Amino acid sequence: MLEATRRRLDARVAAEQRDRRLPSVTAALVRGGRTVWSGAAGHVDGIDASPEATPRTAYRIGSITKTFVAVQVLRLRDEGHLALNDRIGRHLPELDLDVTVAQLLSHTAGLQAETDASWWERSPGLTWTDLLATAAPRLVHVPGTRFHYSNTGFAVLGELVARLRGTSWHESVVADLLEPLGMTATTLRPGPDAAPGLAVHPFADVAHVEPEHDAEALAPAGQLWSSAEDLARWAAFAAGRTDDLLPSGTLEEMLRPVAVSDVPRQPWTGAHALGWQVWNVGGRRFVGHGGSMPGFLAGLRVDAATGDGVVVLANATSGLGPLATDLLDLLRELEPLAGPAWTRRPGHADRLDLVGDWFWGTARYSARLEDEHLVLGEPGAGRGARFRADADGTWIGLEGYHEGERLAVRRDADGRPVQLTLASFVFTRTPYDPSPDVEVPGGLDEAGWS
Repeated sequence: MLEATRRRLDARVAAEQRDRRLPSVTAALVRGGRTVWSGAAGHVDGIDASPEATPRTAYRIGSITKTFVAVQVLRLRDEGHLALNDRIGRHLPELDLDVTVAQLLSHTAGLQAETDASWWERSPGLTWTDLLATAAPRLVHVPGTRFHYSNTGFAVLGELVARLRGTSWHESVVADLLEPLGMTATTLRPGPDAAPGLAVHPFADVAHVEPEHDAEALAPAGQLWSSAEDLARWAAFAAGRTDDLLPSGTLEEMLRPVAVSDVPRQPWTGAHALGWQVWNVGGRRFVGHGGSMPGFLAGLRVDAATGDGVVVLANATSGLGPLATDLLDLLRELEPLAGPAWTRRPGHADRLDLVGDWFWGTARYSARLEDEHLVLGEPGAGRGARFRADADGTWIGLEGYHEGERLAVRRDADGRPVQLTLASFVFTRTPYDPSPDVEVPGGLDEAGWS
């Protein structure tokens, strides 16, 4: 990275700390699966006499914790211990809730956002048994009908992980994720050098120390602490560098939007996937998660197209601005990615007879070969989609209307492709092709075109 780029990034972090009146703030950028920059500004106590913040200073990361729990749930699914459409009572019989694991992951279970107990983020936590006895999670919406963010839902998922792993959710995360990834600074409770949680007065330059407790049963919703340097490794994980701890297909499944976060009178820009957040910012898609706890703010975002990622941490109850997206924008502007060079693909030669125009009725679809895919129409426009080759000679849709659907090629006696069949859709080389080798649903008018 150019030194001029580093100076611009450092200056942006310093401006955030000064202009937003944050005691301290730290950040890191990831590209190509590794950290390419990190920086910090301010003093951990907000006074000059206290230590300066560094990218190794630990902060509470709040709801980013949920992404670790979610990955554990999907690992359990991949290992055959559960299915996403399982009712939660199958694994936690003490819960009389008609909701599925997938609904809990995507915040569509209709479960209340918080418990009816004391404000869990600032109060000593309840055990799972005590939570059920005094403030058991309850439904506030019909399951599966809307997005409703739920911390209590992740208390349930944390207990699910613990029950199926036979250990605490946190010990499971440490053994299965943190240790293999080398994330030694990501912990359940703060170490001696962690930043304190502070609330800065909105009208004066003074701060109030926020309490810190073990949240017990609610810990899976926001307990973990980490540093920008350590959490950058998790951003690289979200960008695809999973070190074989999660199959690429499972990660892709986790990051696919499930439910839109619908804010009245506002355009749709955010959604939730399976334990992760997704944002649409000016046509660019980002995945990650935000985090907040009394005294702390955190953000992790990855550009889904480029894999560039950012982590931002601050020890303030409120006040953090759009620093994460600004840092990604600076990286994109000052250090642009060239992208891979075009190369020939000899395997395309065996499939050239599939390219060109095809017609669904009278609607024209152009087919082309792109990387290892057959592209029919324009993906993202109408019913255009990419298809991957399957072992049986058919093609599987990868997105949009045709995602998961199977496309088969019909050939004539000479082996030439004359028809593409996609469920009940039939594509032919000419509109309503009258060739005897083509089967047009509903048949053709005897008069033909007239």
